[in-house]
Amino acid sequence: MLVLVPLVAGLAIGVATGGKLGNLANLRFRWPWFVLAVLVIREAVLLRPFNQIDGIQYLYVAALAGLVAWTFLHVRRLQGVWLVAGGAALNLLVVVANGGRMPVAPALAGALVQRNHIGQYVLMGSNTNLNWLADWITVSGPVGIRGAYSPGDLVVAVGIGVVAFFATRQQAPPTTKLVETSSRIGDYPP
Repeated sequence: MLVLVPLVAGLAIGVATGGKLGNLANLRFRWPWFVLAVLVIREAVLLRPFNQIDGIQYLYVAALAGLVAWTFLHVRRLQGVWLVAGGAALNLLVVVANGGRMPVAPALAGALVQRNHIGQYVLMGSNTNLNWLADWITVSGPVGIRGAYSPGDLVVAVGIGVVAFFATRQQAPPTTKLVETSSRIGDYPP
């Protein structure tokens, strides 16, 4: 839920600087149902009984890889989505380097300390890799935002804010070149 704060901030700053919320309706995504399915999978693997299934972390890796690929495919369509893609790629890198699991700092791990791993999470230690990219950053705030986050999570959150800002500023593209040309022709006196 960390992404809600930058999302709202990006929208607010965009509107405050002359953007319009109505411009969000002009956004065009490829495969929106794919993204929804990937996000549902990413959240579902956290829940019981799914997080108790051995091997569920590989489904998480596949979902994360799909999300990274989707964001990279949208770099030219959405200004700022490259930040989301980069942050998600950092998370994918650390998860793959740790056998499909995201390391979590022991001080932030809660119930993970007793079990060593739950779903796609594993307790950070000398046996985990790329710990500097793992969940070690504490974010305080209201319920739903506070928790342990990785540098990749923070880059994704900032990227969501940047995408939201630019989305309020974008104008609808002309539907065809003919429409654009005919509107320009009408601007000239006979």
